[in-house]
Amino acid sequence: MKTSLFPTEIPNWIDGQQRPAISCEWFDKLNPADGRLVCRVARSLTKDVHQAVQAAKRAQPSWADTPPVQRGLLLHKIVLGMEARQREIAQTVALETGKSYRDAYAETSGAIALGLFYAGEGQRLYGRTTTSGICDRFAMTIRQPIGVAGLIVPANTPIANLAWKIFPALICGNAVVLKAAEDTPATAWIVGHITHEAGLPAALLNIIQGYGEEAGAPLVEHPDVGVISFTGSTAVGRDIQRVAGERLAKVSLELGGKNPFVVCDDADLENAAKWALLSAFSNAGQRCASGSRIIVFDVVYDQFRDMVVSRAKHLKIGSTDDDDLGPVINEAQLNRMLSAVEGARQKGASILTGGYRLTDLTHRDGFYMAPTMIENVGPHDDISTTELFGPIACLYRVKDFAEALALANDSLYGLTACIHTRNLHRAIQFTQKVQAGVAIVNAGTYGSEPHMPFGGLKQSGNGSREPGTEALDVYSHLKDVYININPHEV
Repeated sequence: MKTSLFPTEIPNWIDGQQRPAISCEWFDKLNPADGRLVCRVARSLTKDVHQAVQAAKRAQPSWADTPPVQRGLLLHKIVLGMEARQREIAQTVALETGKSYRDAYAETSGAIALGLFYAGEGQRLYGRTTTSGICDRFAMTIRQPIGVAGLIVPANTPIANLAWKIFPALICGNAVVLKAAEDTPATAWIVGHITHEAGLPAALLNIIQGYGEEAGAPLVEHPDVGVISFTGSTAVGRDIQRVAGERLAKVSLELGGKNPFVVCDDADLENAAKWALLSAFSNAGQRCASGSRIIVFDVVYDQFRDMVVSRAKHLKIGSTDDDDLGPVINEAQLNRMLSAVEGARQKGASILTGGYRLTDLTHRDGFYMAPTMIENVGPHDDISTTELFGPIACLYRVKDFAEALALANDSLYGLTACIHTRNLHRAIQFTQKVQAGVAIVNAGTYGSEPHMPFGGLKQSGNGSREPGTEALDVYSHLKDVYININPHEV
């Protein structure tokens, strides 16, 4: 396949150079919208990862010695490069994910905004000065880089995910080894190209292509990688925590969610229905912040259910700007979702709409899951407790606010949560009591901003927060500095 956007074979970026895997092996990347071959991708193994880590380790000390303001100016050049090639980035994202160009362009805008935020943090890489309890002593803290940062990202919002981790890691003075998502290799490749053109010193950003178990695992295990930042499934995150913890590496985990979307009896049902559909189905439900548990007060349940089911049936499915949602990222994910829905059906769940793969002439070659809404499931059924990462949502009937809050919190996860109500007291109580890292009133379960921390509780993460200034705590450590003077020597 020929494309002007990127090579037909996607290599690694190591030490400022494009390199195939040492094994010279490749794997195929398919377009989820039509099943066609997009490119072949370097299938990297342990030796490739070790090369990248060694290059990063050599390059990092001089970057650490570069004043943070100067680091920020260089990151700003990278942002300008992203702006200049925004259409190209968006086209690449759309081609790799199957989402519309409109959505890919908006995602790229978000990545650019995040890059600008962290470029500015070079002027505000704060420590603090404070007082000492000892005479003639001055106390302060300063931020210092960790060294080599290992970054592992998913494919759901590829350019946003890259910016989310690369920019804060670099502004703190680290060198980076990024394990790109195997389903969005070209998006990572083009970012490597932009940083190279912007003049980022060679080996400060190394990009490894490959599968998680073959390229991600060696990165987590490597003794010279001082911090691991991972966004992905809870199961993989648990393994990363264990392996990296054995060598006491710093770890940041942003994991899964089964996020509650609560609709109260006084909600604006039109607004709630709009946001329920967006939370459940936008980006084909491929968000860690997807609203997959819709909890509705009994008095409005039937009316609200009929509203959202009717609208879900009329959603447009495809990869154009006129469509509401696209395909899921690969066929394995699609089959997993279909199996989960069938398992729920066999246990007595009612499939209100969807629950199947689209096989008509327009969609049959892609990986399209019909928007699916389910009711009559228990809060501890597999469909209620397993993150499916697709356009599937379950409806739950509750009596009142207390029951809604209890059900919202009755989950192994705690990433985001949303409530729709006109009652200020109820809204505030929900934001205070819901067990989630993000609480939202009268909108969707998603919508993070560059300057705000994001992360979850329980099995949704390990307590770290990215982005925002809180991400600086992930990618740097604080050093106490004490300066003692002798006043007689003045």
